[in-house]
Amino acid sequence: MINKNELKTILAKENIVPEKEIVKVAVAAQMAGKSLEAYLIDKKIITEDKLYASAAKHFNLPIIDLSKQKIDKKMFEQIPEAIATIHNLIILESDQKSIQIATGNPGNLEIFEFLNKKLNKKITLNIATPTQIKEKLKELQKNWKSELPSEKDNKNKDAEHGDSSLPQASWTAEKIVTKIIEYAIKQGASDIHLEAGEKDVIVRYRIDGILHDSMVLPKETHANIVARIKILANLKIDEHRLPQDGRIKMSGEGYKTSIRVSTMPAIEGEKIVMRLLNEKSEALTLEQLGFQPRSLALIKANIKKPHGLILATGPTGSGKTTTLYSVLHILNNPQVNISTIEDPIEYRMPRVNQAQVNTKVGFTFASGLRALLRQDPDIIMVGEIRDQETAEIAINAALTGHLVISTLHTNDAPSALFRLHDMGVPSFLIAATTNLIIAQRLARKICPNCIQSYNLDKATIAELDQIISLPRLLASLKKEKMIATDTENLDSILFYRGRGCAQCDQTGYKGRIGIYETLEMNDGLAALVNRQAGLAEIKQEAEKQGMMSMAEDGFIKAKNGITTLEEVLRVARE
Repeated sequence: MINKNELKTILAKENIVPEKEIVKVAVAAQMAGKSLEAYLIDKKIITEDKLYASAAKHFNLPIIDLSKQKIDKKMFEQIPEAIATIHNLIILESDQKSIQIATGNPGNLEIFEFLNKKLNKKITLNIATPTQIKEKLKELQKNWKSELPSEKDNKNKDAEHGDSSLPQASWTAEKIVTKIIEYAIKQGASDIHLEAGEKDVIVRYRIDGILHDSMVLPKETHANIVARIKILANLKIDEHRLPQDGRIKMSGEGYKTSIRVSTMPAIEGEKIVMRLLNEKSEALTLEQLGFQPRSLALIKANIKKPHGLILATGPTGSGKTTTLYSVLHILNNPQVNISTIEDPIEYRMPRVNQAQVNTKVGFTFASGLRALLRQDPDIIMVGEIRDQETAEIAINAALTGHLVISTLHTNDAPSALFRLHDMGVPSFLIAATTNLIIAQRLARKICPNCIQSYNLDKATIAELDQIISLPRLLASLKKEKMIATDTENLDSILFYRGRGCAQCDQTGYKGRIGIYETLEMNDGLAALVNRQAGLAEIKQEAEKQGMMSMAEDGFIKAKNGITTLEEVLRVARE
């Protein structure tokens, strides 16, 4: 990535953006939470290729197309992988006296000076786009798989060293585990699944909410890998009959990760699932999460209230905790005392008092919440309302002058009211304390590198008609000024999807965005809750008062080219 000041000079010099407009564009990028370079490319003010061609001209350096370059694997070995990834550079050629480097940031003199001293060679620079450099580095990250032990290798070791259950090959397990975790981090995986089969061990990564097979290892490596993970997580390595839970801390160049480890006995050997939690990640803004303007306004108005209950609902992995952290980030200031009780603590926040549930010593959500109420809190976050006791304490806290935010597992926003009632909370208390309910799902975003438009076929329209009112949907699009009339045919409206490319591993998707519905408690809804009206009646009243359903929100994002209609239909069924 080009240095910001250098980039401004290039923009003015090459007349990409008029000089008097550069400050305005920089401010717009900052408000959008993006770098100036990313903003220019996302808004299609300039393509990445043209920008870096202009940079090459500015720096008087040659530009190179890495997609046509074959790079010897030995070139990768001269610079540590972490340095190459962080500083976005790659070695093209090298001899005893000189080295050719492709970089996306030729102004990063500090790193080139470091490499000059480390390698003791004259460095010659070339410009390449960051995207192409990342693709070449991906090849390196995939190459390590070929270094893993094969079944044949393990049999040879057995012959040399005897019993394969002995720890002679522990160095192999250590290397495999480290590489599996590091590769998952670089791939942006949220979970790692290690599953033993009859003849082999399958490693799968959950990326953007979908599980993908990543690699297959020999069955003989399973025992040592499991033992290595248990040692790192402080678990009992000789316990194979009972599930165990632990944590691992890992850090390296550019990452600091907390890993939640869960083991489960299975017929072919223990299954291990590792949840990766990036401790360096910062809370996203509500705008970055993908809330529509009306929902944003409702959230911002309700979090300003001094007391009451705000709930995020949805299935596991739908981004509820991320939404709550974004709310806490807005509320976090020196004038308030914020305390949380979580399981686990997924993000660290300065000035926020975060407590971790520990059921082994009796520190549950309910007991932790009782303790927090004696800590003079203004704002309380409860990781999840799971039972009647926690629900009653949270409701009473909201009633007695605290702002309480928490999560529930329900399919939509109106259902959260019934879930609280099922937990034993009286209807009048639900109506009196609930401020806002946010229901959500996560949909994969279309890869911006291979996006293409298309029209809906009759089968898709028929499927869509089964889960959403098409006239209401068209009315929503007209209200959002996305179509001229609500009588427009769906098959004439352009939608988008990804073709599949190297940047998205041929999936057509890269990253995720939330789809939401926000339900604000008002007099009309409160009256229905008090008289214990049915779910259909409450949904009808919510829609009457302007609540946009998740399906409608997803449809608008699909029309805008953010996600695909197939993704909206998939997550709407969850």
